[in-house]
Amino acid sequence: MTSIDTGQALADLAAMHRIRLLEEKITELRKQQTIQGSVHLCVGQEAIYVGARGALTGEDRVFSTYRGHGWAMACGVPAEGILAELLGRETGVCRGRGGSAMFSAADHGFYGENSIVGAGAPIACGAALSARVKKEPRVALTAFGDGAMNQGAIHEAMNFAAYLDLPVLFICENNTYAELTPIADTVRDAELHKRAAAYGMPGERIDGNDVTAVRECVAHHARRAREGHGPALIEMMTQRLVGHYYGDMQSYRPKGELTEAKQREPIARLRGQLLAEGVAAFELDAVENDARTHIEAAAAAALAAPLANAETVKEHLHA
Repeated sequence: MTSIDTGQALADLAAMHRIRLLEEKITELRKQQTIQGSVHLCVGQEAIYVGARGALTGEDRVFSTYRGHGWAMACGVPAEGILAELLGRETGVCRGRGGSAMFSAADHGFYGENSIVGAGAPIACGAALSARVKKEPRVALTAFGDGAMNQGAIHEAMNFAAYLDLPVLFICENNTYAELTPIADTVRDAELHKRAAAYGMPGERIDGNDVTAVRECVAHHARRAREGHGPALIEMMTQRLVGHYYGDMQSYRPKGELTEAKQREPIARLRGQLLAEGVAAFELDAVENDARTHIEAAAAAALAAPLANAETVKEHLHA
């Protein structure tokens, strides 16, 4: 684990707590069927979102997978707006039209989730090309899972970005499962970052549960991209602590895997490191309690908001 700045680490811990508690609140509301439809949670992967977004500027663009609540929060999208969106409320970031898998918030540099596996990568290339044409020092970050690395759109996007030296960061959130199948069972070489060499761009694998390592790595490659040196592929190793989707029984997991993963997950690890740095336990508890209060207040406000007006369902849509 990398060394830390205590002030930054406390801010990171607070941000990761807010993401996790948001996901736990979404789970609660989904169990009550207050939230309808498919929900994919990012519990255990919070360091990727907090670290990566912390390395970018406010002008950069983020394109996530359908497991995107954490990315949205890291981009500064209010918890109330996210929850209201999932609840189908008028106050949702997309007026209740996007739901869990397809919402976006361009005002925060979050250009949305995508339910087509790997589809965010070519869209991010378009954003990067736009920045190049307009001579704007923007970077586009596109995130996808390890399973998406076998999608043709990902390969085409990487080739296109590398050929044109576009300012794109390809972030592979490798939680070791392509939906319900271990990624190692589907490829000859499970070190996915090695594929970058075939496109002539940098590729590296890092500990995706170390928020400081994530921030430093993304900052390095974002700086390269801004200077005109082109894209990079960063494989961030992590583990989701929940099923692929809400309702996934996870019977495919080997016995003891989750128990072991919980020893390495980002919040517990950062808390342990802060304790070792001399931060008192009550201070860390206060950080979590403040985050809980924030999410509970956001949920109450979202639940009190009016449902989206079905008569306006065809408005605010583009085809």
